[in-house]
Amino acid sequence: MPTKYPILLIHGVAVKNIGVVKAFGKLGTALAEAGNTVFCPDTDGFGSIETNAAMLREGILDVLAKTGAEKVNLFAHSKGGLDAKYLLMHDEEIRAHVASLTTLSTPHRGAGAATLLYGLWRPIRAIVAFFVNVWYRIFGDRHPDALTVCRQLRLSPNEELDSLTMPEGVYCRSYSATMHRKRDDFLMSIPLAFTRRCDKRPSDGLVAAESAKFGTYLGDCIDGSLSHSEMIGYSLKKKKREQVKRFYLALAEELAELGY
Repeated sequence: MPTKYPILLIHGVAVKNIGVVKAFGKLGTALAEAGNTVFCPDTDGFGSIETNAAMLREGILDVLAKTGAEKVNLFAHSKGGLDAKYLLMHDEEIRAHVASLTTLSTPHRGAGAATLLYGLWRPIRAIVAFFVNVWYRIFGDRHPDALTVCRQLRLSPNEELDSLTMPEGVYCRSYSATMHRKRDDFLMSIPLAFTRRCDKRPSDGLVAAESAKFGTYLGDCIDGSLSHSEMIGYSLKKKKREQVKRFYLALAEELAELGY
């Protein structure tokens, strides 16, 4: 049974929708093949929470106009969850059009790797941020600001975001993932090493399970090892690919059963 309202897949840091290459890989296609209406609005790969929230607002209004739907369901990975939270905090008009928010490994209380990177010697930090901004502007970012993104993702409680209580009528749930060993995902092995230097808690290579908790926390999205990038369909082997696909389909099915 498909969801009543369209699903918007919201990506996080360093990820982009470029042409036919979507941030969530083939997961959006799987949801659509199950009968759901799915959109992948693009935000900046290295945009601040504030600027990405403004871009997400545009995306939601565009989907509402195209579909005639009254509301949307948001599936937000990583920092995309913070962008969505910020928007819902500050925009009553949009909040009235959001049926649900599902955050997937979102660093609601920061990420260890960002803490370590932000602690680099200031000149090095500025140089790295400059080149990241140039590169992502080439890829289509409108307002790249890598330094601000790193600061916003540090392991320090963000009281404004953490204190957010979703209004009645918005169903909020969250999931985490756990990467057990470096060899489980070569792509995430280096981020995992950085993360473990600042945060000893179990994580998906970037975000600790404790940091991912928000609204109704429902634990890890699958049994077994899963990295931050694998959660959105990257570098997945066949067996795990099917597990992740089933997870996303189950997310949609639950919303459909709830009337969303």
